[in-house]
Amino acid sequence: MRHLMNPLDMTTEELDRLFDLANDMEQNMPKYAHLCEGKKLATCFYEPSTRTRLSFESAMLNLGGSVIGFSDAGSSSASKGESVSDTIRVISCFADICAMRHPKEGAPMVAASKSTIPVINAGDGGHQHPTQTLTDLLTIRSLKGRLGNFTVGLCGDLKFGRTVHSLIEALVRYEGINFIFISPPELKVPDYITEHLNELQIPYKEVIKLEDCMPDLDLLYMTRVQRERFFNEEDYVRLKDFYILNKQKLSTAKEDMLILHPLPRVNEISVEVDDDPRAAYFKQVQYGVYVRMALIATLLELV
Repeated sequence: MRHLMNPLDMTTEELDRLFDLANDMEQNMPKYAHLCEGKKLATCFYEPSTRTRLSFESAMLNLGGSVIGFSDAGSSSASKGESVSDTIRVISCFADICAMRHPKEGAPMVAASKSTIPVINAGDGGHQHPTQTLTDLLTIRSLKGRLGNFTVGLCGDLKFGRTVHSLIEALVRYEGINFIFISPPELKVPDYITEHLNELQIPYKEVIKLEDCMPDLDLLYMTRVQRERFFNEEDYVRLKDFYILNKQKLSTAKEDMLILHPLPRVNEISVEVDDDPRAAYFKQVQYGVYVRMALIATLLELV
């Protein structure tokens, strides 16, 4: 039995097989419509979510399975003080696989250690968000045709953004990756990440202005400044509008650059960008369904 806690839990060869399966599911949905018949997915979400939770539920329903679970801690026995360990032992009696989001880093790992069913980390605090990373990688591979040899700019909240941390860790395994980190000093990428890049001799630079590096980028990964990760409202208000991507800023970008965003968007990407052919963030959501379908089927050993 396998769990998914971190994008690095799968080798690049396993990821290739997963992405091939996801692409086949995209092209041949009827072929997989009954794959999970009789199987149940439990979505245990201790934090609010739209895309991730509904994406998991849509994926399981597309495979012919069913879904149980809760959408916030207040509607679970966590509100009565039940531990994650006890919750997963109970859920293991009801479901065949579990997707868990939790505000505390490491909580899904604790669940996995006590579970008798596969557990998928659907986001733990500011730590990891592996299925978002799988979504990002599938989107890039499907639209760019490769997962290497490009310059990727990551912009916004690079300090607290778990999607950013997971994506960097995943991309370092591919050749020819060059990172540009675009953030205010207060939200710069954590030192442990830049130290790891230095050890691997992977090139990166840190800049404050998005305009300074736009012509160099093959991919631009925008993120929101996350109110829920700040200790005080004053800092959040000061930084929340630091970056707003609009048509003017895109004027110097490459014609085939991809714009990605894990969503939800607040105002860091102007709605005028949505019609730009380089905007791929809503396609990214759709790829998230396919990659979660492939992941569920893989962890349940049905393919």
